[in-house]
Amino acid sequence: MSLFEALRMALQQIRAQKLKSFFTLLGVTIGVMFLIAVVSVVEGMGQYMEHDLVGKLIAIHSFELRTRPDFNLGDVDDAMIADFRRRPRLTEEDLHPVVDGLPPETRWYMMSEDQIRIESPFARPRDVLTFAVTGDYFAIRGMGIVSGRAFTSQELESGTLVVVIGQDVKDHFFPTVDPIGRSIRIAGVPYEVVGIAEKQGSTLGFSLDKFIVAPYRAPVHRLLNRDRGVIDAIVVQAPNDQILADAQEQVRQTMRVRHKLHPSQPDNFSVQTPAAALATWQSIQKYLVIAAIVLPAIGLVVGAIVIMNIMLVAVAERTREIGIRKSLGARRSDILAQFLIEAAALSTLGAATGVALGIVLAQLVTTLTPMPVAVAPWSIVLSVALGAGIGIISGVYPASRAARLDPIDALRQE
Repeated sequence: MSLFEALRMALQQIRAQKLKSFFTLLGVTIGVMFLIAVVSVVEGMGQYMEHDLVGKLIAIHSFELRTRPDFNLGDVDDAMIADFRRRPRLTEEDLHPVVDGLPPETRWYMMSEDQIRIESPFARPRDVLTFAVTGDYFAIRGMGIVSGRAFTSQELESGTLVVVIGQDVKDHFFPTVDPIGRSIRIAGVPYEVVGIAEKQGSTLGFSLDKFIVAPYRAPVHRLLNRDRGVIDAIVVQAPNDQILADAQEQVRQTMRVRHKLHPSQPDNFSVQTPAAALATWQSIQKYLVIAAIVLPAIGLVVGAIVIMNIMLVAVAERTREIGIRKSLGARRSDILAQFLIEAAALSTLGAATGVALGIVLAQLVTTLTPMPVAVAPWSIVLSVALGAGIGIISGVYPASRAARLDPIDALRQE
């Protein structure tokens, strides 16, 4: 009997016993559905961390010098928190020793940041994330200006009272008027709006457009860090990874000298790159992917047991049919192939249904929640392969039992 003929007979049997076939493939369908959905969420989070969250917070080919990491995806215990608190703060005096030793191809900016209450004649006051910067801030961040302009070098040097605002700040503080040329007040001091930044999007439902940027030498920097001369970060960007690595090591050595650290002492500052920020997440992601496969596999095992039981019942119900086929010349391999292909067809159909439902469930998750999803092609291939494999494995015993039936004894069955 050809493979095509065996498959045709299997599909006919599935259509003839729709209800039994439905319950047979239900376990495989549910297992595959959750496998696809969970893996899609994990993959989506991985892509989101790499391309959106970390990519937006730390510019490409750049690193940040800070007192402590800006964000940490791993466990932070009490000892680590205590160490962060003991570390000396970065100051304005660190800037020139750090940037003067950088390769000529690099760019940099210095900044302080915090939430500050902003006022406008056109809206109620609101706390806004405020950055005080100097250097190549807009170029390194890749932040375009959709209206107005960025700061001039003279405005940065003199600390002119000007700001660039995000889209959410524009919508809230200037809902009906053009903000360019108008003022917002920070601690009672008016700052002229000279530019509106392009939309930055959101991360996990939190907007990245609720910000303003001012020159560091403007009075606003005193509100961001109360201690005189303290800054939050120095960011360095290089044209490629090799120059970046050299610059990173140069900055590290400069800061160790400035902090008078002995060779045996660990760094008491943070030099963070996108890769370092992602390292902890990537290690966590591996375990999540394994869990996303193993846990739904329990459902697949249940589905395999159900398929085996149903196929054993089918062999018992179709004993007379098997006897007739053998008496007409069907070989043992033909009977074996018939039941194996029927079991594989059932589980593969269940896996295909589970893949479709898993994709729908994943899209439902990203629609109803801020969690991103990305359907991984390998998970679809794995699911279908698992489905077919489970059908074959669970159908081996019932099929071999059917193939061993004696035709005369089988014909006697009522």
